[in-house]
Amino acid sequence: MLPLCEGVFLGGFDCSAQRLEDGRRLDMIASTRHDVLARADYARLRSVGMTTCRDGVSWVRSERHPGVLDFSVARRMARAARETHVRVMWDLMRFGWPDDVDLFSSAFPARFAHYAARVATMLRDEGDEAPILTPIDAMSRLAWAGGEVRAMNPFESARGVELKAQLVRATIEAIEAIRSVAPRARFVQPEPLCRVVPAALQPKTWRRVEADNLLQYQAWDMLSGRIWPSLGGHPSYLDVVGVSVHPGDQCMLDGTVIRRHDERYTPLADLLALVYARYGRPMVVSATGSEGDDRAPWLRYVAGECERAMNRGCELHAITLYPVVDRPGSADGLFACPDDLGQRAVHEPLLEEVRRQNGRLIRARTRMLEARRDAGTYAVSA
Repeated sequence: MLPLCEGVFLGGFDCSAQRLEDGRRLDMIASTRHDVLARADYARLRSVGMTTCRDGVSWVRSERHPGVLDFSVARRMARAARETHVRVMWDLMRFGWPDDVDLFSSAFPARFAHYAARVATMLRDEGDEAPILTPIDAMSRLAWAGGEVRAMNPFESARGVELKAQLVRATIEAIEAIRSVAPRARFVQPEPLCRVVPAALQPKTWRRVEADNLLQYQAWDMLSGRIWPSLGGHPSYLDVVGVSVHPGDQCMLDGTVIRRHDERYTPLADLLALVYARYGRPMVVSATGSEGDDRAPWLRYVAGECERAMNRGCELHAITLYPVVDRPGSADGLFACPDDLGQRAVHEPLLEEVRRQNGRLIRARTRMLEARRDAGTYAVSA
């Protein structure tokens, strides 16, 4: 049986496009110069053995005027990927949308679905008849930050569940629209993998902790029809489960971060096993990374836990270094911000760790897939 992607390590290019509270808009594709260096960036991935990546088609860039779609930038990136033989998993919306779009409007799902179908048509015309797509990245994070606590656009409060339901509706309509033009399309649904840790001396908070931990499954549950059937969810909409994993993702109710050397920290392998037991779908680590000197040690930890999860039968296919190029002002990627000639220095300790872990993870994935094939429980097909 074939894995979802050729390699086990993927590169992830940040394509965030949210509007900030002061009115400015992020454009991480432009800020990292990936829009003009896409071909060189994909070639850099190939040079270190990465043949698949996550990248984005910016809805904001593609629809600068209402109803007028221009995929010239995305088309150029798609061609660069084809020419360098890099497989791309495309994000269609990562925290940003055209200014005239109201996420809470009843018209939003159909508007987004129309855009998504046009993206799939463009990719088909560029030779990708079986694209791998993420309609809306990290719905739970956007719903909480943008609809609950005013930390991100659309800067609403106490509307998080309403926003999440809208995002799920839009995702369902987008999947149907994409399948109408690209029946072989695959879909990755990334969500943050978090853990709230109870305070030992405050047992009255345990129920709140349990509720918060269960909330991380809500978007997947809506999408797959486990809850809120009125949204139209169905198991066929939950194709590949993506989990984002970062060093600060486990904390107490007051926000105190629990680090991985703390005895209260839940091993990543256990969290991955919980998600797999709940849905039984193929999985990828859709985003992981740390900053500075912790980049290589963090990847070593994540890789070891992913190997443990695969050895326990979790159908885990890949780990995405996200971001794979430094964001301005940060040292968090495998490759640095470009110099005046467009060259990106490599963070050697992280590259050495990628190479050190690659072979053992490939072997673990092969053993896992063969065991699942022999048991008749292989789930990678849509």
